[in-house]
Amino acid sequence: MPRINLLPWREQERKVRRREFMVAAGAAVFAAGIFVLGGKLLYAGWTEAQNQKNNLLHQEIVKLDAAIADIQDLENRKQRLVARMEIIEKLQRKRPEIVHLFDEIVKTVPEGVYLTGIRQNGNKLEFHGVAQSSTRVSTFMRNIDSSVWMDNPVLMVVESAKESTSGGSNFTLTSDVVGVDLEHGGETTIKKVAAK
Repeated sequence: MPRINLLPWREQERKVRRREFMVAAGAAVFAAGIFVLGGKLLYAGWTEAQNQKNNLLHQEIVKLDAAIADIQDLENRKQRLVARMEIIEKLQRKRPEIVHLFDEIVKTVPEGVYLTGIRQNGNKLEFHGVAQSSTRVSTFMRNIDSSVWMDNPVLMVVESAKESTSGGSNFTLTSDVVGVDLEHGGETTIKKVAAK
């Protein structure tokens, strides 16, 4: 005789399946939560490490900027010192030049010409003086033209000296100072073309 099960086995099987589903769903939610939390912690760790690297780079950049500013300041100081040294060296080279120039002026002034003033503006000399005659002024200009230290004499003014009893003339003339190189052991190298 067949056995008949009158117990609600389908209902029990549904409960078991429901319980298994709930356990599996809970486990999945728990695993997802653990996965999200782990991802969040990992991302936070990466972010923190990157922020530390950024802070370190920023500190090093600040130090490098300060070092660059110091280097630029030193470069500026060096350039100023080099410029000063060049000026001092140029002045040292030109120091004997004025002596030679005055010596040359003495040689070029002919007899009968008396200088009352000399003014230098850059490479221009301006002579003020009294001459016994205009030929003496012409001689003075020729002497300047043949000089190794002066060149291009230009007569600006010639007028008779009213207060002079000798009947001389007051004159003003200008001349260029010719550059002379005194660097080579005191030897003078004339830059002026001698043949005129």
